[in-house]
Amino acid sequence: MNNAINTSNWVTDLIDKYYDFLKGRTTSVVETGTDWNVISTPFIGLFNDTIELYVKKDNDKILFSDDGVTLKNLELVGSLISRSPKRKDLLERILLTYGVQLVDDELMVEANESNVAQKKHNLISAISEINDMYMLAKHTVASIFKEDVKSYLDEQQIIYTPQFISKGSTGLEFTFDFQIAYRYKEIVIKSFNIVNKLNLPNFLFTWEDIKTVREKISNKKVVGLAVINDEEKQIQPEYLDALKSKNADYILWSQRHTPDNISKLKNGVLQ
Repeated sequence: MNNAINTSNWVTDLIDKYYDFLKGRTTSVVETGTDWNVISTPFIGLFNDTIELYVKKDNDKILFSDDGVTLKNLELVGSLISRSPKRKDLLERILLTYGVQLVDDELMVEANESNVAQKKHNLISAISEINDMYMLAKHTVASIFKEDVKSYLDEQQIIYTPQFISKGSTGLEFTFDFQIAYRYKEIVIKSFNIVNKLNLPNFLFTWEDIKTVREKISNKKVVGLAVINDEEKQIQPEYLDALKSKNADYILWSQRHTPDNISKLKNGVLQ
């Protein structure tokens, strides 16, 4: 029991530090000499640099742009969107999910004073997912991990909603890769090709933020499930303990066909 309490305290502290880190590493707007200003975020780009957003005010509108950097970087690593129907389809789905427009190779969102935080969050989320498409430049990789998880759910004949969006208590909307609905329970799923001290606290925060709101709306128990790729890298036990301490659970990809893990999906039964 003491170990569970200590783990929970450790994870809560980790989440707090994560959001302190985001706030501390998001720098003030920097003038560029044009109508556009720059916001530097702590989120990591394709080349391990930080993701920068360009922002300007147009009357009552606030415009955010990536200045075309995201697609240019994909082209540099050999993942040219225009040459691959699969990449183009993935890009269109990501843009649709987050409400992002593609204007002359720039990723853009339009906001106002009431939704500026949500729109900024959506653009960063879209950029992060599009950056993952660099994996498609490798001939040995058939799909991104999310697509592998989708195929796994199809294989198990699971009925699911892809790109499930739910509003949390903070007022922000968060996107999960999949949602499985049962009569008395819902499962929201996030795919992790790599799990680390940046994306795990983000998942735990979003999971906790939507849980109470979603349970009131659906009148069902809502559980969080992480599907983690462990085939090329051993997963640190502290990450798995963190999920458990927040009443979420996980399926390790190498063990996805075990009866216990299949039962988690088909019956909504978590350990």
